[in-house]
Amino acid sequence: MSRIVLTVLVGLVLGLIVHLAAVLVLPYLAEQDAYARLAAVATPNEMTPIDDPSALGAVLPATDPAFISAVCLYDLAAGPLKVRVPTTEDYTSVSFYTRYGLPFYAINDRSAGRSIIELDLMNTKQRAALPEDDDVTAADRLIVESPGDEGVVLIRALVRERSAREDARARMQMANCAPAS
Repeated sequence: MSRIVLTVLVGLVLGLIVHLAAVLVLPYLAEQDAYARLAAVATPNEMTPIDDPSALGAVLPATDPAFISAVCLYDLAAGPLKVRVPTTEDYTSVSFYTRYGLPFYAINDRSAGRSIIELDLMNTKQRAALPEDDDVTAADRLIVESPGDEGVVLIRALVRERSAREDARARMQMANCAPAS
């Protein structure tokens, strides 16, 4: 009897290990992840508006139709980026994700306290190369350190009323994601 219990217990533990390994490895093996779907509609290091979800589907699943979205696929191999996002009247957020969809930074218009959210995006090496005694590292400069060279910047703006949708879309068109000078 104890042999059967031991065999079942070993089988359960092995099954748990295989399940956990599959769950942890799957984001790295998936071919149609968020980055791949966005790469079909966006150019790296450029801000691209995302179409509103329709009955036929959406670029990103589970997209809230009350939000207008834009995306910047970034590649920091050539250098750091400057991300500038004008805020809207209702709510604006900027979220940063790794190439594999892991979030690592987010800010909204309430936290930024400005009419334009302005961030410098760089990898660890680029951040370490910044001069420490210069005004480059001033407290009012927001520097976001990416864990890798590739990733996604997702910008979302809430639009409470349909009449304000085009105005909010026009403000989102002014957002940019370009190499820092």
